[in-house]
Amino acid sequence: MGFIRDSIHGDLHLTDFELKLVDTVEMQRLRRIKQLGFTSLVYPGANHTRFEHSIGTLSLADKLATRLELKEDVVELLRVCALLHDIGHAPFSHVSERALSHKHETVTKEIIKNSPITDIITEKFNANYITKIIDGQTKYGKIISGDLDVDRMDYLARDSYYTGVAYGVIDTERLLYSLKYDDEDNLVITQKGVQAAESTLLARYFMYPTVYQHHTTRIVNSMFRVCLKRMLKDNVVQESQLKYLDDGDLINIARNTKGLPEKTMKNLDTRHLYKKTDTINLAEIENPEIIFQMDKKAIKDAEEDIASKLLVSPDEVIIDLPESLSYKEMCIQVETSSG
Repeated sequence: MGFIRDSIHGDLHLTDFELKLVDTVEMQRLRRIKQLGFTSLVYPGANHTRFEHSIGTLSLADKLATRLELKEDVVELLRVCALLHDIGHAPFSHVSERALSHKHETVTKEIIKNSPITDIITEKFNANYITKIIDGQTKYGKIISGDLDVDRMDYLARDSYYTGVAYGVIDTERLLYSLKYDDEDNLVITQKGVQAAESTLLARYFMYPTVYQHHTTRIVNSMFRVCLKRMLKDNVVQESQLKYLDDGDLINIARNTKGLPEKTMKNLDTRHLYKKTDTINLAEIENPEIIFQMDKKAIKDAEEDIASKLLVSPDEVIIDLPESLSYKEMCIQVETSSG
């Protein structure tokens, strides 16, 4: 057994089996992948990693599973699921994901079921069953990947702490002690926990414009995404390679690739960033969902049209669409006095 001191959750214990997983190349890679990509250019303290988040999610999964009085073997299973749930993230996490054909969840399943770490996993657990839980399936899936899951609880608290933005502060303990299974094995929240759940929803809502979609962060992310797309298009790097690379690896490849990639990294090094020239206020659009439904070709055509009129390279024009954020993303049943 080993112990890790976490800045959010304090001392966390890991079993010998979990330590074997942690010491694999696949898990250690997460130490070198930032949780928030280039956000540290705006919030200098945001240098926390996917590894820290994975350990923190394990801790919360343990607390919730214990609170639900689940069997010991189920608690062990959920701890491992939480530990491995982000193992498929590419360098710079969600920044690069929008330039790729596969989501990190798909790569996570692939790594768990078919990589060197699989041999360790299958010493105690069924790899396929672990991927189902991580995917939100089975009775226990909503603990790891649901509308009010331990993944979200950890990243909101962690991102808030390291950015110094108070909007992400949530009452984690109240949430953990307010969740329970009903007679139909649905994960529900008691009335005492409704306010904490609402606060979590609002925390995520306010963290988006303040941190996740901060205009400078979006500019940097977009610049790097264009850089990555060019490297993928020119076969400088293969998408299948990214699950083996970390942030530093991808930056070094970009630095040593003549043309747009090298230029982009020089611009980021000197904070010579693209400037925001025009914005569209979604509140002024009759049907804003149309914006989010634009396909990649339509966006590319629009960028090229603007570039031709400005007599600049198409790579120097970026139309950045934020991810659609809806209150529908969080829907959990509440246990009332009548059941």
